Amino acid sequence: MNYDLLALFAFFGVLYLFYLRNKEKFTVQGRILYMYKTKLGLNFMKSAAEKYPGLSWFMGWFGIVTGVAGMVFIFVYLIKATVEFVVTPLALPPLAPVLPGVAIPGVPTLSFLHWVLAIFIVAVLHEGAHGIQAIRNKIKLKSSGFAFLGPILLAFVEPDEKAMAKSNPSKQLSVFAAGPFINILSGFIFLAIFLFAIAPAYSSLYDIGGINVTNLTIDAPLANAGLAAPFLITSINSIRLDSPSALLDAGIEIEPGKEVIIETSKGEYTIKADADPNNSTRGIIGISNSEFIVQLKESRRWVAPLLPAIKWLNMLVMWLFIISIGVGLFNLLPLGPVDGGRIMFTLLFAIFKDEAKAKKAWGFFSAVCLVLIFINLLPWIIKLFSFIVAQVSWVVGLF
Repeated sequence: MNYDLLALFAFFGVLYLFYLRNKEKFTVQGRILYMYKTKLGLNFMKSAAEKYPGLSWFMGWFGIVTGVAGMVFIFVYLIKATVEFVVTPLALPPLAPVLPGVAIPGVPTLSFLHWVLAIFIVAVLHEGAHGIQAIRNKIKLKSSGFAFLGPILLAFVEPDEKAMAKSNPSKQLSVFAAGPFINILSGFIFLAIFLFAIAPAYSSLYDIGGINVTNLTIDAPLANAGLAAPFLITSINSIRLDSPSALLDAGIEIEPGKEVIIETSKGEYTIKADADPNNSTRGIIGISNSEFIVQLKESRRWVAPLLPAIKWLNMLVMWLFIISIGVGLFNLLPLGPVDGGRIMFTLLFAIFKDEAKAKKAWGFFSAVCLVLIFINLLPWIIKLFSFIVAQVSWVVGLF
């Protein structure tokens, strides 16, 4: 039973009930965009823009550079990665829905509570940056709130569109780019916090007792030396594998063609490292599957009751990094009403000086993005549909 995914469905169910009880307060655009408008945060944005003019200036100009460069990068990357996904057997799609309970290769499964908190923080930063930049450029904010684009939950700030249209292109670009820029910037800040504060503090709680090898590569040095998994590696070239830095140092010691002394739970072996087929300057010894043996330090035993909370906060910061970068880059796609689409239209209109031509080119880029997104999300849509069918079958089976 995938409780995180079920919690997500329940969450959207609650939001739908909220909509039914407050229909008259929603504004509908194009029959698919439902906006719930409030005044929340507008005074804070105004205060921040007035109190920190240097910060909003920084967001403006650096945001434009980041926004335009990011839009080009993510569009080219999406085309290239989607082509590789289509032509390469068993390849994974480059886009994945970041939803609780949905397993994405390479990252831990996102819990529902982590998702709610991370989306809230990322959305507040994103829309706050848009609002601050609009106020800095003397563009009035009419409202803030949340919206539904079909089943997709969004947050927004609503500037005065007439005032926006009368602004020069650089001001418009700074407002559009501010949200993705602050997401990407905050994403790297979260990454720095994770790498230089949380990860070292977390690793200082544990002793590493070596590497538990559970599988070996056939015809590789360790297998040819007569070793059979499972076994424990405790040192490489006399470097005890008892810390992250020691593991890094030991890895550097393994060079193609050079002898490597391996101390294991089955004895000491001297082998000659092979060259990595993907990087001829890197040596390999033939481990195909392994895990670190870690245990809480004796002096840190008092932390044991707090470990679940520490792990939870550790995971939250990691997901804040992933979601911040993902939301920032996705919003820079040259797609319709998202930030990248509005940046693209502003640039096209400035180039062509003709609204009809700009809209035609803008429509082309939007259509390409929609096709690419559909191709990438189709495998996930099929998986989600299969999950729903399985849950319905389970419920029916109860009766």
